[in-house]
Amino acid sequence: MTTVVPIASDYHGLVQLQQLAYFVAVADIRHFTRAADEMDVAQPTLSQQIRALERSLGAPLFARSPGNVELTAAGAELLPIARRMLAEADNARLALRELGELGRGKVRLGATPSLCTGLVPKIIGDYHRSHPGVAIVITEGGSRDLQRLLAEGALDLALLVDSRAQDDPRLVTEPLFVEELVVISALDAPPPTRRARMQVAELRSKQLVMFREGYDLRETTLAACRAEGFEPTFAVEGGEMDAVLGFVAAGLGVAVVPSTVVGERFRTTRLASPGLARTVQVARRSGVELSRAAAELAASIGRATA
Repeated sequence: MTTVVPIASDYHGLVQLQQLAYFVAVADIRHFTRAADEMDVAQPTLSQQIRALERSLGAPLFARSPGNVELTAAGAELLPIARRMLAEADNARLALRELGELGRGKVRLGATPSLCTGLVPKIIGDYHRSHPGVAIVITEGGSRDLQRLLAEGALDLALLVDSRAQDDPRLVTEPLFVEELVVISALDAPPPTRRARMQVAELRSKQLVMFREGYDLRETTLAACRAEGFEPTFAVEGGEMDAVLGFVAAGLGVAVVPSTVVGERFRTTRLASPGLARTVQVARRSGVELSRAAAELAASIGRATA
């Protein structure tokens, strides 16, 4: 179906948007052959469409002579109108596309398992209520794995923890918040310390429930223990967040976890100053424009963590 629009009330008849685009190209370049190359169309086709536009308007738009193309008075009057109409058509197409993206489509979000336990459900819940037609695909993984997937284009956005993504030229990162890490133990187990706050050095005598290799919290805990001059003892290792929480609740040992995932089923002990913390970041690919749906999700993440 051909789209036609009126140029102005002084012009009788209707013209095609494509004809206006050809007209503007010739007006800018002042050469029919080069304008045809710019528009990726055969020169006879472009000339034919310009003549059809002139017939529709009842006035010549160009004064043609060998090696020279100039606008006529009618062409000079039409040019700003044509530019405005083409810009308005582009704006309308963009608005309709963005409206469609918010009514349907898919956004791929990566997040660490600990963030999927605490932060992500609220963000996705709020987003889904506003945009129920957009499907959210969640990928759980360590920050390094998510950083790689994001750079490869397998994700639209990723929530990372203490990663080196800010040093990756393929990515753009924004810090969201700093999250305190605490020691958790079973409610019916003895307190892990007699102090108001626990020293990292006191973990030397504890059985730790430890995350799998490559997990951000594992690296943070090991680094803190090694800074105190010891290697921690593991009661069990290799789990994701849900497994670690389950093992601690069963009394197998203590674990260092984000304060936001604890809830009411554990004894929580804060670490003595300077303590341990981690920075949560949102990341996207550099130089790649987000879809409207993904941009709205990024905005939702910002609002939820402000």
